[in-house]
Amino acid sequence: MAKVDLSKLFKNLRGKIGGLVFRRMPDGSIVVSSAPKYKKKGGTPAQKAYRNGTFKERTQWAKWAQHEYPIYAQLAAERPMVHAYNMAIADISHPPVIHRILRKDGRILVQASDDVLVDKVRVDIRDEQGKLLEAGDAHRLENDMWEYTPRLEGKQVVVRAFDIPGNSARMVLE
Repeated sequence: MAKVDLSKLFKNLRGKIGGLVFRRMPDGSIVVSSAPKYKKKGGTPAQKAYRNGTFKERTQWAKWAQHEYPIYAQLAAERPMVHAYNMAIADISHPPVIHRILRKDGRILVQASDDVLVDKVRVDIRDEQGKLLEAGDAHRLENDMWEYTPRLEGKQVVVRAFDIPGNSARMVLE
């Protein structure tokens, strides 16, 4: 990969010329690389469905979210050569992860993380038959820890963690 000085000749150069691709990077430099070579096979039906559906929807959401959520720009500013759009794509592509659920001193503690931010943690308390007794949102303690104080005692605790794009993770504690 070669870097090009921004002279008058290359100042506004972008795109493909012959077998070379010119890309403008976030720091203003231009990177020249060879054009990608595509396979003749189109991929499996699942790969085609992902490229034509899911990924297209994700990119549309990321284009909108990079302007609506300033956290993406803040995180991108901390990393070299990364835009807010890249952070939004990464966030919508990966759901949050619930690491553990603990019952401690009449409280329910949840450790959940995401590559950007866990936006909300929802806790459901259920009885032996699975009937919902109580539901509510946990509040953030610090870093990846969330706390919920139930009013009723139940057999099963169902926790769902949500990130900014709405991806979710679910974990059950018996």
